Amino acid sequence: MNLGLDGRVAIVTGAGRGLGRAAALALASEGVLVLGVARSEDELASLQQVSPELISVVPCDMLDLDAVAALPDLAVTKFGRIDIVVNNAGIAPAGAFMAQDDAMWQAVFTVNVFAPVALSRAAGKYFLEQGSGKVINIASTSGILGKSMLVSYSASKGAMIQMTKALASEWSPKGIQVNAIAPGAYETDAQSAVLESPDLLARRVRKIPAGRMGRAQEIGPLVCLLASSQSDFISGSVLVTDGGESSKL
Repeated sequence: MNLGLDGRVAIVTGAGRGLGRAAALALASEGVLVLGVARSEDELASLQQVSPELISVVPCDMLDLDAVAALPDLAVTKFGRIDIVVNNAGIAPAGAFMAQDDAMWQAVFTVNVFAPVALSRAAGKYFLEQGSGKVINIASTSGILGKSMLVSYSASKGAMIQMTKALASEWSPKGIQVNAIAPGAYETDAQSAVLESPDLLARRVRKIPAGRMGRAQEIGPLVCLLASSQSDFISGSVLVTDGGESSKL
């Protein structure tokens, strides 16, 4: 399938590693000009080295909402336009509900909700002018089902999912599609404790009908599809990618 993405411009947050890196590389492989965003300059440098002609990078802390909101202007200055936003950056501090104070909740919601809102709003001024655009929010199955010891994270991803649906309702008539991907367990740094323990890994995999965890690169084709005009009739959707785990009775 020809996705027709050559020459489009995307911003991908949390692009230094894991699902964000996989999304950035997949988009670049389709000819997309990518502005990769993350905190780690070393990780960004590694990403850019893969495809320096297509990938540019900028360090940014998602807690700095002014810096986040400036990203679309940077992309337009560099590439001349902006077509796609992938809100992937997120934090998931584990801990008992009673042990997480207001400051922790504020940080989680700033990175996982307020930063995607700021970036989508800033990109939206360009999307509304051109009558097209794609917002792809990387949520989580935790935002659908909730998860013990991840209450703040689950709540923030639930908020992201509802933002996706509401914004899709508002922007779809204007030619802009907004969708979310809700990954389950993937082989990324976020699951390092599980991956490094054969016992924990075996127990985790037993919960997944597919019999394994997801691989980061497997999210790339879905991101590319949602970024393309082939998905123009898909908006307000939450696409679960968890090997069937959340569908079990």
